[in-house]
Amino acid sequence: MATDSEDARRRAEALLTKGAFGSGPGVQFMGLGLQFVLSLLLFLYVGKWVDGKLGTSPWFLILGVFTGASAAFYSMYRSLKVAERRQEEQDRMDKERK
Repeated sequence: MATDSEDARRRAEALLTKGAFGSGPGVQFMGLGLQFVLSLLLFLYVGKWVDGKLGTSPWFLILGVFTGASAAFYSMYRSLKVAERRQEEQDRMDKERK
């Protein structure tokens, strides 16, 4: 009975890692572009708002754009590193099974 549940778990993992149910390699990164744009726009508007309050145009707007881009790139980097580690772990597990 334990082997049945283990086999079912392995089949489910295989479906998820092979792209079934909309979880393939492309799908997991689709949100990164949107996240990048939203981060950039958020910091841009915050910088513009601060410039309007302090009368320092365009310095905080420029700072906001660079901060937003930096935050977005860092987030993308972290996401890609996590995916890379996950893939390496999956490859290692596949080698152990064979």
